Amino acid sequence: MSEDSPKQSPVIIITGTPGTGKSTHAQLLVDESPVPLQHINVGQMVKDKGFYHDFDEQWQSYTVDEDKAHELEPLASAGGIILDWHTCEIFPERWADLVIVLCCNHTMLWDRLEKRNYPLKKIQENNEAEIMEVVLQEARDSYPQQIVAQLKSESSQDLESNVAEIVSWIKEWQKDKGRTVDDAADKNT
Repeated sequence: MSEDSPKQSPVIIITGTPGTGKSTHAQLLVDESPVPLQHINVGQMVKDKGFYHDFDEQWQSYTVDEDKAHELEPLASAGGIILDWHTCEIFPERWADLVIVLCCNHTMLWDRLEKRNYPLKKIQENNEAEIMEVVLQEARDSYPQQIVAQLKSESSQDLESNVAEIVSWIKEWQKDKGRTVDDAADKNT
């Protein structure tokens, strides 16, 4: 969003390979943020609102209708949201104030995906994507470098540290925009 944006709260994209902790980070950030934030699990929204063309049985995933996903535009324009999804290139650059790419050790990721009962082929594909830093490269190709951050997500300590770092970033964002916590609270009441 532009520097003179009227938003009182930022738009934060939390992305990463499935199993890296996006939803957990987003929910804790909602609880810890100095400004009101709404967590939008885009994958769940795709299912709930029918933002897909079909379901791919082989990959056990939906083929997303990217045009329908742009129905998020009014929310992004208003600010105060966390977009949680395994990909980020679908979101226009103008929406994002911060893009967090979560990563973890591929062996740990494999274990997490097995616990979710992912098919072997899907585990292999996601593990390879993590090793090759596909999501990180996608973020770097889609957004200005200064708003993209890669954070390790392997433990509860990482989770707490990452959320604290994002909270600090939000406070700086507010200072840079000349906004206060009270301004953001007033907007959302």
